[in-house]
Amino acid sequence: MKKLATVLLLAFAAAGAAGCRSASAPVKPKLMWLDCSANWERFSYPDSIRHYVRKCREAGMTALVLDIKGTSSEVVYPSEYAPRLKEWKGVRRPDFDFIGTFTDAAHASGMEIYGSFNTFAEGNGVFRRGLLYDGRPEWQAVNYLPGRGLVPQLEIPGKKVLFVNPALPEVQEHEIALFKEAARKYDLDGILLDRARYDNIQSDFSDFSREAFERYIGRKLERFPEDIYAWEEDGAGGWKRTDGPWFKKWIEWRASVIHGFFARTREELKAVKPGLKFGAYTGAWYPSYFEVGVNWASREYDPSQEYAWATPEYRNYGYAELLDIYTNGNYYWNVTIDEYRSSNGLHRNETDSEVSKGDHLCVEGGCRYSRRLLHGKPFYGGMYVEDYKRDTTQFKRAVEMNLRESDGLMVFDIVHIIDRDWWGPLQRAVEAYETGEAGR
Repeated sequence: MKKLATVLLLAFAAAGAAGCRSASAPVKPKLMWLDCSANWERFSYPDSIRHYVRKCREAGMTALVLDIKGTSSEVVYPSEYAPRLKEWKGVRRPDFDFIGTFTDAAHASGMEIYGSFNTFAEGNGVFRRGLLYDGRPEWQAVNYLPGRGLVPQLEIPGKKVLFVNPALPEVQEHEIALFKEAARKYDLDGILLDRARYDNIQSDFSDFSREAFERYIGRKLERFPEDIYAWEEDGAGGWKRTDGPWFKKWIEWRASVIHGFFARTREELKAVKPGLKFGAYTGAWYPSYFEVGVNWASREYDPSQEYAWATPEYRNYGYAELLDIYTNGNYYWNVTIDEYRSSNGLHRNETDSEVSKGDHLCVEGGCRYSRRLLHGKPFYGGMYVEDYKRDTTQFKRAVEMNLRESDGLMVFDIVHIIDRDWWGPLQRAVEAYETGEAGR
């Protein structure tokens, strides 16, 4: 009851501050992401945690997203299913209730708090930590590399984040067990899945995936992986992908794997805690996001009407209807569509196999594009602070644009706000939007 009263009091105060925009308009959610490894030392002490929770609230944030499982498979609490992360880069965290300290501080400040999981990432290649290195190498994805053929992830030189095969039943069991465990143990308001995808277009070409795909299409492949696609030299020292007869169906099948995992996760989490919010965080670049097996659009949207890579059935695996929370990553320097059109137009996102172009590759365009594909389902515009480096004006404009064109804001990550001391610019940008002063 005390927690509810605090939340309501702060919500009314925030609504009053936003009254200049509209007397009846609700305050849009504003999420601050808290990365596990990047903030390890500063979040190793309860008083420091409470300090930064207060800073987030003062800057206008309404919710925190706390990284619970990083890319090294380790979790930040004592678990029955995964190793506990106790030390990072030589810093050993004192033994205290890390998640409980955060949930108590967040709720006392009137904020919600969600736990995030690097879902199908099970290996940190920089420090060679994770289940793929220690105990579960059979879970690793197999990538189809140009000039090398089929290569297990542990054998790919320089790989920083190693992925498992999302189609493996034992992998899905493991991840869902962690989600449910955290939901049971802690007073979290929601669970958000990050990296709940395939590694990239090159993954996964294991024997298991081949057999699962053959069952899906009801026939044996004559040539694998060439029936999916082949890498061919382009004559200029590089490689090009030539799609085979089953490429589009393969893309559809991978999306069905991720959709099935999301459907099952939602069902099992709601059985544990019905009021728990279930959500996801993805890149906003939908035209190429099929490369990682994810269809984050609404089932009402039919991408086969716009894109050659989509089958008519691909729409069946849109997972927007399964989510209570969705945040996209509008990770672009250009804020407006006009700015994008004045640039060279070329952009290569983190998960892309090649450069792309289109009006969606800016903050304004990314939000408007997401709005169309989601068919009315709410979403929060996500931003990567480092995209704006030391340009606080562009940063402020990006905050305001995400708030204007989406249903909320997600800031990734607090470490960049702290390092650049951008609490003031963030707070002013939020206030400018909520008081109707944005862009003036």
